[in-house]
Amino acid sequence: MTNIPKMQTREIKAAVVRKKGGPFQVETLTLEAPRPDEVLIRIVATGMCHTDMVARDQLYTVPLPVVLGHEGAGVVEGVGSNVKKLAQGDHVVLTYMWCGHCKPCLRGDLTYCANFYSLNFGGAREDGSTATRDKQGAVHDHFFGQSSFGTFALAHERNVIKVPTTAPLELLGPLGCGIQTGAGAVLNALKVRPGSSFAAFGGGAVGLSAVMAARVAGATTIIAADVVPSRLALAKELGATHTVNSRETDPVEAVRKITGGGADFSLESSGRPAVLRQAIDALAIRGACGIVGAPALGTEASFDVNGVMTTGKRIIGIIEGDSVPDLFIPSLVELYTQGRFPFDKLVKFYSLDQINQAAEDSEKGITIKPIVRIGS
Repeated sequence: MTNIPKMQTREIKAAVVRKKGGPFQVETLTLEAPRPDEVLIRIVATGMCHTDMVARDQLYTVPLPVVLGHEGAGVVEGVGSNVKKLAQGDHVVLTYMWCGHCKPCLRGDLTYCANFYSLNFGGAREDGSTATRDKQGAVHDHFFGQSSFGTFALAHERNVIKVPTTAPLELLGPLGCGIQTGAGAVLNALKVRPGSSFAAFGGGAVGLSAVMAARVAGATTIIAADVVPSRLALAKELGATHTVNSRETDPVEAVRKITGGGADFSLESSGRPAVLRQAIDALAIRGACGIVGAPALGTEASFDVNGVMTTGKRIIGIIEGDSVPDLFIPSLVELYTQGRFPFDKLVKFYSLDQINQAAEDSEKGITIKPIVRIGS
């Protein structure tokens, strides 16, 4: 282990959002050294997720100015004096933050931490402090406990996950959020069974990760519904047995026809209330629909109460795939290494100076999962 002196700071390059709607501005900032329970990570690459744009556009209230980024991957540069599970030189993926002391955390329900919103969207550590400054003063950071749109990031030991050095590190960041969300929804939360039917409503990174996970789980009917033909073609390549262009075909009728009555499991990842209604209506008797799409705070949706009650359908909210990251992220790396979870087919790389282009391409559906290369 390498312990960095408490008062040492360093200059970093980071993408800062200073006003609602952006843009991301690459600036030189100052970053503190790790506290005793923190880890300093040299960022190699960072995935860009829909949630970064949600925060940039203030659909979720995140204090500004702020360094976003929450799918970081990199190398441990140094650790605080109390850190036990990591050492300098370890390859790591950064994931969401949880407090570790509330009732849900103590039960092992880490993704439902009672302090989840403040720790991941509050723009500071749990004690309200920040580690990043510009010439005018503090810049909000610790977005998802990391703020990885920069050359270095500080994170708590808790949300830094060691991965094998044999895996391609620049590819692994999205496992920390978007891909773990889709795959975990299928494998951990919905518990899709061998021989069952599964329908993904939304063909972005989360929905396509769910398609791959459904194949891993042994589902024999896997349906992807989206409005972008190229995404539907990729879904077939990744394991979907059927695709539905919901701009051309009623997806509820299509899923019912394909499955002979409805899907055993469905997942809604678009964040659109109308699509959620479709995902619920497309279920079979005793089917389960998972919700992972993130609309603006306060968004409401409707469903047929009797249609749910009399058929025993379940509607399940899912955060971060119900994952325990120290266990789940390495398992996804292993599945990728075995060729059973080819999430590399979702990504396109950008430089840090191209971060606004990455965001635009993501929002237009040109790129499914942008990854911003930052270091080496």
